[in-house]
Amino acid sequence: MATNLEPRDEDVIDDATPAEAEPTITTKPKEPEVNKLFRMVMKLEASDLHLKVGQPPMVRLRGDIRRTDMKPLTQEDMERYFYPILKPNHREILEKEGGVDFSWVVGNDECRFRVSLFKQRGRLSLVSRRVNNHIPSFKDLGLPDSIEKLCHFSEGMVILAGVTGSGKSTTIAAMLDYINEREPLHILTIEDPIEFTFTDKKSYINQREIGLDSKDWHKALKDAVRQDPDVILVGELRDIETFEAAVHAAETGHLVFGTIHASSAATTINRILDLFPPEKHPAIRQALANNLKAIVAQKLIKGLKKPRVPTNEVMIVNPTIRKLIAEGRDHQILDAIRIGIQEGMVDFTENLRNLVEGGHVDKTVALEYAPSPEQLKMALKGIRVAAPGIL
Repeated sequence: MATNLEPRDEDVIDDATPAEAEPTITTKPKEPEVNKLFRMVMKLEASDLHLKVGQPPMVRLRGDIRRTDMKPLTQEDMERYFYPILKPNHREILEKEGGVDFSWVVGNDECRFRVSLFKQRGRLSLVSRRVNNHIPSFKDLGLPDSIEKLCHFSEGMVILAGVTGSGKSTTIAAMLDYINEREPLHILTIEDPIEFTFTDKKSYINQREIGLDSKDWHKALKDAVRQDPDVILVGELRDIETFEAAVHAAETGHLVFGTIHASSAATTINRILDLFPPEKHPAIRQALANNLKAIVAQKLIKGLKKPRVPTNEVMIVNPTIRKLIAEGRDHQILDAIRIGIQEGMVDFTENLRNLVEGGHVDKTVALEYAPSPEQLKMALKGIRVAAPGIL
């Protein structure tokens, strides 16, 4: 028999006791239609969702793009999926700038996604990265032991370098949570969008999202030093303003973490210099020499025990590297990293050798990602190339 859920006047009892009151009937809110696609990514344990008009939904599995057997998407499909979940300011940014980034949470924080919705050839496309709710430990990620050392600086800059999709955000989240578990500090993050959400432990954490909690990077970074943080995460060192603000924060006694799109420690220095006109390069080099504490470059490669594992180059700024940066001798930084192995430094060749010998990565894959395959072959045979002396 069907039940009529519409209330009638005689059903309303002003003075009803709990025993006399009729039970409250609640209905589960209907999920947005787009969650079907996000849940598919979760079920497949894929890392990314790719959507393009004229193609079926695609996912990235173990580093490769795979097409699903669903029907090709239309522009109407894309609008039906995404326009209902866009906040007004996101819709405005999409129309004005042609693309917008935001985070999306499936269910009751079951899984988070970093979403980039953009236009191409006048139609909507999307790339979305699945972000693990659980913040992994260094051991879970398979990071070099020296990463832990970088979390104990009291001030200065630590930069995570890598291309898009190299796992920088996950590594930096692990570093912040390591501090969160051990130090009674104030950690402030500035992100676009927020990816990992932290739970206050020994530290307490404020997370600010550009466009939601602050109108732009400049305002958020200007405000940051007035908010009594001990540790600041700058989501991306993307332009002159963000870099100068990060340096200023480091100079005034804060530990600043930032990410940048670069492939190695040496190219990170060049990438930062490229933000500035040539006449400012000597001053920027000196600022880096004075404030930079470490650069961690990272790539994600196919693993044997896990779908993808990080390989890293770790440069810790010692007097030798400080001098090389100040004097513009970037071509000798890699040699200084090899010499600094006792201080916790490691280059990609040595890290790949460790991954192969530990059974984490296939030798063929390691050779494909090695900066010098010949040097890696020699290292796997136990032959080390001696680093030249650096004056």
